[in-house]
Amino acid sequence: MKSFAAALAGAFAGAAAARAAYAALTRRVPAGDETWGRVNHRGEPVTLLEGPAFVAGSAAAVAAAPGLPARHRAAALLAALGAGALGAYDDLRGSGASRGFRGHLSALARGEVTSGAVKIAGIGATGLAAAAIAPRPARRTAGAAGGPGAGGSAAGGSAVGRAADTLASGALIAGAANLANLFDLRPGRAIKAGMIAGLPLLATALARRSPAGAALAAVPLGAGFALLPEDLGERAMLGDAGANAMGALLGLAAATTLRWPGRLAALAGVAALTAASEKVSFTKVIAASPVLNRIDMLGRRPAAPAPVSPDGADEPADDGGGVAGDPAGNGVVVPLPVAGEAGASRTGERNGSGPATAAGAP
Repeated sequence: MKSFAAALAGAFAGAAAARAAYAALTRRVPAGDETWGRVNHRGEPVTLLEGPAFVAGSAAAVAAAPGLPARHRAAALLAALGAGALGAYDDLRGSGASRGFRGHLSALARGEVTSGAVKIAGIGATGLAAAAIAPRPARRTAGAAGGPGAGGSAAGGSAVGRAADTLASGALIAGAANLANLFDLRPGRAIKAGMIAGLPLLATALARRSPAGAALAAVPLGAGFALLPEDLGERAMLGDAGANAMGALLGLAAATTLRWPGRLAALAGVAALTAASEKVSFTKVIAASPVLNRIDMLGRRPAAPAPVSPDGADEPADDGGGVAGDPAGNGVVVPLPVAGEAGASRTGERNGSGPATAAGAP
């Protein structure tokens, strides 16, 4: 019963705080509309302020969550605020010259430090710190099968076991933060992906009667659900700030809820999807699957009609979330001229660490 109450409190607090933050930020836009404003594929204005609203709302909900242990609270605040701040930095200061892990590592090899590389290193550090602060899941039994030591950690209470446990959990938090951003390529997609991943985590926490785990999973779910109408309506977008923070919080929920085998499985899944994103387009994979495509389009505005070229032949129509003829499915978005630099993940970049470019640009 306590776990269910903690989940309800976390979800409602996250939703209420995120909506309040979004209303406040859009009423008095920090640094002006030109800083956060973009123009989407329909030629309509959208704002990146959904991301800061998600970060602020989630952090406020975690800070106010009743009964959340101090270490869980501190780890969640560090994960959300750290990932959110680094994502916002990349949103506003990113360059599209380098894309993906490979692109940023190649730039580093040339002696160039990109904003994406700064974000990757920073989220890795904050994820590791959050994992070090957060308590490990309770062990099933002292000699339970399923791991080198027990259900809860890599090797019981040894120093090596604690180090391995922290490294795995830190990688899961950081990896989830990055992976969530890879899905922010179409309206509502990142939030839907977060819900698909977060609801089983919430159910697991409830089944294990873990109020802390239930609250940590429920807060980002509530905040994302509250902001989903703005995202689906193409009035706002999570950007790197919101997507990274959502992924980091869900990664922390997994790290504090799942036992050692479950965390390893989750980490392997995150790593596999991240590696796949360097080779294939998630948008193409989703479009090719009737079930995934139906989920992806649920609640979104209808696709724009196909444009007609001067010779009368129909040109490729976009799917309602990107630009007509975008071969990579990366959702190119045109920034407002005065903004100069952008970094939202739906602005022409798979990993969300570069500026938006005009439709048709490479």
